[in-house]
Amino acid sequence: MIARMESSAPTVLWRLFRPGGGRARAVLLPASSQATLTFFVDDVLDRAENYEAADIAVFRADDVKRSLLADGWEEEGQLPRS
Repeated sequence: MIARMESSAPTVLWRLFRPGGGRARAVLLPASSQATLTFFVDDVLDRAENYEAADIAVFRADDVKRSLLADGWEEEGQLPRS
């Protein structure tokens, strides 16, 4: 969840890592008329998606995060699963 977001500042929504190597993050780029959601894997842009509103982009980012967690990725800052 985003506690506070400036209207034009890029915001990292989440960061994940894969045990054994690999990092991913979702970044929201809000604008006055739309929002762009970007996904990076190992610091390389994987994809960018445009949405009419930031809340829709955040919903999509959460969906991708759930999918990656189900595939074995883990949240940064969390203790490893046993």
